[in-house]
Amino acid sequence: MSKHTLPQSPVRRFWLKWRFHLNILLVLIPLGLMPKYLHEASMNRGEIGLGERELGELKAGPWSVRIAERFDEAPRSDGPAGYFKQFEIALCEQCTDVKAVYLRVGKPRSLRAAGALFSGTPYRMTGEVHVPQKARPDADLWLTFEGWDGQTHQASIPLAKASPATVAWLEQQGGKQ
Repeated sequence: MSKHTLPQSPVRRFWLKWRFHLNILLVLIPLGLMPKYLHEASMNRGEIGLGERELGELKAGPWSVRIAERFDEAPRSDGPAGYFKQFEIALCEQCTDVKAVYLRVGKPRSLRAAGALFSGTPYRMTGEVHVPQKARPDADLWLTFEGWDGQTHQASIPLAKASPATVAWLEQQGGKQ
């Protein structure tokens, strides 16, 4: 064996000195993110309700739904598509003849412009509504129900009641007055 050893590079010295601490850090980072993951997973399974803010029951014609705001926060940007807000609904047990449920900010002009379509099982449907930046803070959120027989029913809820965070965001954006 030679008495002369080659000098170690600074990178190798750093790695040998700090590898244990860096590996501990790799374990701790996911643990720090775990509560958020578990909260969203339990919300997806329905263990803590429909969403972060339950709005109660809405009735339109013979049908009713429980509606909730998925996240209690301002609308999220989807790039060039604009800003979107996620809501969840659960149809009543007697609502077997509902074909589709739509959600829109502002009253729909027709069924063709009824808004975002909810998807999922009847007891947990999800819909993302487009929130225009120029919407009025006193606007209404409109639910449009379409039955298999062709009849439609509508119900509205003030945006201030449905999502106070969205109203605050609209006021900050300087929406129409």
